[in-house]
Amino acid sequence: MKIRKETALVYCDKQFGLADGKTAAGLVRHSEIYRIVGVIDSALAGKDAGEALGEEKSDIPIFADLDDALSQLPKVPDCYIYGKAPLETYLSADERLLILAAMERGMDIINGLHQFFSEDAEFAARAAQANVQIKDIRKPPQLSDLHVFTGQISDINVPVVAILGTDCACGKMTTAIELNQALNNLGIRSVLVATGQTSLMQGARYGVSIDALVSQFVIGEIEHSIIQAAAVESPDIILVEGQSAVSHPAFMSSLGILKGSMPDGVILQHPPARKFRCDFSHLAMPTVESEIELIEAISQTSVIAIALSHENLTAEEILDIVEEYEHRLQLPTADVLSHGCQKLVQTLLRHFPKLNPEISSTLKQPISEKIPVLGTR
Repeated sequence: MKIRKETALVYCDKQFGLADGKTAAGLVRHSEIYRIVGVIDSALAGKDAGEALGEEKSDIPIFADLDDALSQLPKVPDCYIYGKAPLETYLSADERLLILAAMERGMDIINGLHQFFSEDAEFAARAAQANVQIKDIRKPPQLSDLHVFTGQISDINVPVVAILGTDCACGKMTTAIELNQALNNLGIRSVLVATGQTSLMQGARYGVSIDALVSQFVIGEIEHSIIQAAAVESPDIILVEGQSAVSHPAFMSSLGILKGSMPDGVILQHPPARKFRCDFSHLAMPTVESEIELIEAISQTSVIAIALSHENLTAEEILDIVEEYEHRLQLPTADVLSHGCQKLVQTLLRHFPKLNPEISSTLKQPISEKIPVLGTR
């Protein structure tokens, strides 16, 4: 039975297509829960959301403001999604007014911020009056429902692969989703474990927004999500969405993912044109080599492939970088949004031949003979 998706309008004023607009961009690219009918961004009003991301036309219009959207859409959307992911934790006064206006028009509010709207007295009262719901995606489970690390992750007998990165907002989630879909389309049962608010909004069935947890439970919740996914889905492979970067001084998320998932391999996402870390203009980006060295020094895993973000790069430049990285690093390298997931899929099949030997022969893209086969648990 086909599940009806709720219609949704995504707020992302002056940030769509930029680093702090990654939630909105992710929802435009993929959502199993919502049918995105528009994006609010006054700087890009009138454009198509897909084209604004430098991709194919999505037929999702960008509107100047809430009134503009509601005047042009055929009906009021079911939901209003706050689609920014800023470092700041609180709404501006103008953004509060927009959320109140959306409630008055009968729209449920979907919130990915650390500021929980359901605990805001004014929002809660207005939601009750308008008979709408507030969903705080980052709100952690009750204490009684949280998990500490048990070590049972060692009993998982299928490959677990983490998609980590060299920075925040560099494409880890996008690569994880695209790769998960590509594997399932080939008949390989792949399950994605979410670790952030956007992928949970997109419909990931397993995982938790780990940056909202007390640190005591981060590693245990990742482990528990993987164990749960393995038990319920009986998958061939489990992919774990990455957050931030192991080397990033401001965040600890990647360390928790490495510890909690104990991955059999890592795909490392990197934006080659980025000189400074997202939101930290005084912090220089690490090199791919230094990030690989750090990951492999603190965990019992290896980086098996590089995934690239083509931000601020031409098509020709990304092809040159792919060739350079593969020669220099001796690792398969791909930009999945530009060239698809074939190279990454074949890399997984090469490292984990028990996934599906019959599919290996159907993939023609060659990869280096120097890549060893890794064992699983």
